[in-house]
Amino acid sequence: MTPTKKQRNFSDPNLEDLHDPWLMKDMLKAVKRVLSAINEGEKILVFGDYDVDGTTSVACMFQFLQKIYSSDKLDFYIPHRYREGYGVSKAGIDFAKENGFTLIISLDCGIKSADLIKYAKEIGIDFIVCDHHLPDLHIPPAVAILNPKQVDCDYPFKELCGCGVGFKLICALCEELNLPMEMAYEYLDLLATAIAADIVPMVGENRIMAYYGLKKANDNPNTGIKALKELSGLVKEVQITNLVFLIAPRVNAAGRMDDARKAVQMFIAPNEDEAKQYAEMLHSDNFDRKEADKNITEEALAQILEHPDWINRKSTLVYQPTWHKGVVGIVASRLIDHYYRPTIVLTQSGEYVAGSARSVPGFNLYEAIHACKEHLLGYGGHFAAAGMTLETGKVEALRDKFEEVVSATITPELLIPEIVIDTEVSFKDLNTASYSILCQMEPFGPDNLRPLFIARKVTDTGYSKIVKELHIKFSLKQDNISYGGIGFNMSDKFPLLESKQPLDVVFTLDENEWNGNKSLQLKVVDIRLSE
Repeated sequence: MTPTKKQRNFSDPNLEDLHDPWLMKDMLKAVKRVLSAINEGEKILVFGDYDVDGTTSVACMFQFLQKIYSSDKLDFYIPHRYREGYGVSKAGIDFAKENGFTLIISLDCGIKSADLIKYAKEIGIDFIVCDHHLPDLHIPPAVAILNPKQVDCDYPFKELCGCGVGFKLICALCEELNLPMEMAYEYLDLLATAIAADIVPMVGENRIMAYYGLKKANDNPNTGIKALKELSGLVKEVQITNLVFLIAPRVNAAGRMDDARKAVQMFIAPNEDEAKQYAEMLHSDNFDRKEADKNITEEALAQILEHPDWINRKSTLVYQPTWHKGVVGIVASRLIDHYYRPTIVLTQSGEYVAGSARSVPGFNLYEAIHACKEHLLGYGGHFAAAGMTLETGKVEALRDKFEEVVSATITPELLIPEIVIDTEVSFKDLNTASYSILCQMEPFGPDNLRPLFIARKVTDTGYSKIVKELHIKFSLKQDNISYGGIGFNMSDKFPLLESKQPLDVVFTLDENEWNGNKSLQLKVVDIRLSE
């Protein structure tokens, strides 16, 4: 059967299939305003959020503008996570005013900042907003808003990340200035990092851009990505999982533990030595982040156990004034691994209490937080994650109200973890040919997840063992065919292997490389006794 065009595009993505950037609402306005600023010699400030999507967005746009405009007319600004908070900040606008900037290009933020952008306009500063978050009814008074999620935007692909929207502006500028599109493609590895880290659907344009971004990350990486690869010990080919679990946490750690500006400085570093200096700072921040994450998670779990009446609740809310604000969101996710329910983790932030919330799949966390607004000074977020600020004396009231709302709205099945398995396989089906077919489906991500398999009635060979007290190094067999594997944080399941009874094992198929030798291995997700 001849494959369809859609099937061919899936297995062999093509940059020519990216949508025309001019289809995005306000693109012409944005391009005209940038070129007007250049022609008039205005100073341009590139403004972005402190996470991976924001810092990569700023690095791409700033480097591109440096190629077409005088560097002394350009600068970038990343708000400090704790002093200024998320998104466009008054401090950032005031910085622009004090230093003579008359145009701000905001990336991965701005769509929710109507009042601040109005303030900027009143003091003579224009905004071009490049964002992908859902707009409110009240749109900021920017000279141009690039956001495919606007109801009156006809752009065909709605799931770009912030860096993706900025990339489209770069592409349009290249076309308008008759520059080769390769000047935009130079930033595809940074864009792939943003796509991977921001957990946007890995379909359509995102898949094409991530596919070619991975190629660039392997063949000719950005100096910052190259430095982080070396520091994290990555010697094999970069895949999406490496961007998610090795590169992104180190970039995010800069904003969580200190100042995210150095992440941009690493990405725009002109040489490898300078990039490595910044990468080492990020690497150190990430070490501190992991230590804080581990210690706070242990303290939060102990706090829950100290309150037996919390154990059987439908929600979790924990609070400790001394916890580091930069990791409370991560800790909330860790607590969900132990107590599978919507979770809020709070700490002291100046005179107030602030924190982050995380949800279980299928439960609208933002609506639940919104229903608690009488106890909050401020809040924001989306379906799966949220942040909030409240007065110190309102913590108990919020805990009770959050439990009341969650208990009344969550369905029992959402409180049970679910593994969605794609198909059953036998060990005899697993070989380099089948793995090669799987690789054609990469890059994997939301809406194109790595296939999850189940093999039934497998047994331990006797060589499985616990490593680093947390993980299991598996050695399993089925019909005299053996496979090794790794199961992270699964040491509590080791007694099932010791029972020597037949097991069902859920896994993804992976490739392990050791001393130059490659072999297939199972990345185990769960095991249970066979029925």
